[in-house]
Amino acid sequence: MSLSPPRTERLTFPGHDGGERAGRLELPYAGEPRAVAIFAHCFSCGKDSRAATAISRTLAAKGIATLRFDFTGLGGSDGDFANPNYHSDFADIVAAAAHLTGRGLAPSLLIGHSLGGAAVIRAAGEIEGIRAVTTLGAPFDPAHVLHNFGAAADQIRRDGSGDVKLASQRFTLTRQFLDDLQDSEQEARIQSMRAALLVLHAPLDATVGIDNATRIFVAAKHPKSFITLDGADHLLNRAEDAAYAARMIGTFAERYLDLPEPRHPINAEGEVVVELSGSGKYTSLIAAQGHALIADEPRAVGGNNAGPSPYGYLLSGLGACTVMTLKMYADRKGIRLTHAGVRLSHEKIHAKDCEDCETRNGKVDVITRSLSIEGDMDEATRVRMVEIADMCPVHRTLENEVKIRTTLAAD
Repeated sequence: MSLSPPRTERLTFPGHDGGERAGRLELPYAGEPRAVAIFAHCFSCGKDSRAATAISRTLAAKGIATLRFDFTGLGGSDGDFANPNYHSDFADIVAAAAHLTGRGLAPSLLIGHSLGGAAVIRAAGEIEGIRAVTTLGAPFDPAHVLHNFGAAADQIRRDGSGDVKLASQRFTLTRQFLDDLQDSEQEARIQSMRAALLVLHAPLDATVGIDNATRIFVAAKHPKSFITLDGADHLLNRAEDAAYAARMIGTFAERYLDLPEPRHPINAEGEVVVELSGSGKYTSLIAAQGHALIADEPRAVGGNNAGPSPYGYLLSGLGACTVMTLKMYADRKGIRLTHAGVRLSHEKIHAKDCEDCETRNGKVDVITRSLSIEGDMDEATRVRMVEIADMCPVHRTLENEVKIRTTLAAD
């Protein structure tokens, strides 16, 4: 079954220093999360980077709630970016995990991009319940990033602080930041990590060379996996690269987190089952012919707009039946139909305003259907296709007498 689209919750939580960290918690629209993850962004990125957003929302669509947040002094988070260090990033991940756990959403998956990858490796051993870790373009040794600072690193050590330029952005860094990157225990942490590991890295990464991925992978114990991000850059700036990484992480998570099957109504052959999801005021789960769907109402009437409205599904059913019927007729008659489409709308009008309605009192429902037909056919055939559209089974059901019998299900 396909799963639900995500919904985003804006939140703040206390960081390691007590200052507020701003985040986005991507949640599945329907039901409780199957698992919880934390995404740690790269050094020059933020919670809203393409990689952070794509991966978090892809996981949420699979039922894995994912928190992406800004580290100290970035985006909407408190603090001065010049003051934090590699240790503060690691400590903020631990703080984020504590916040989620306090909400009953204990994380079991950590994902880190670039220096964020080094930070999640360090955090994995400090957070109870972590079962899987993913790194994206991560350095084996955090100090590896120093080569990106060039001569500025020497100036920072000499003067105590200085500016560096990364990814077209200028940052002020302190000597403390550089000192904290000298982490000699990272290899031991990788070797002792008791979590499944997925390493993703681009072979042509010009910021963190792929040899870093090799060293991380070799140092780690099984279960471990490596996936190459061919053609991608370090920041995953291309949408297709971020989307591919997101799908791979989702597949990895499903294997190693022992995710429960998503809760969804179970339907017998030939029936449809619909239940309120418990998330949102009107959001409903639908099970039909082996497919999982979502229905909702628009925000204008108090819904979350998580899926089509009931009338949206009604029109969709009629529209689908219409084009399928046209295709069946064309195939049977040997008509070369290259396109069949339909636009539908629904409204209630006063019966007295409907010239071709039998009902003369109250209001009547009017569905307007506009056909788009293309292919090798003459005008007579096109007129006949319009007549055929009126013969689709759903059309006939709607126009015929319909009896709906409602009972209470046995306990």
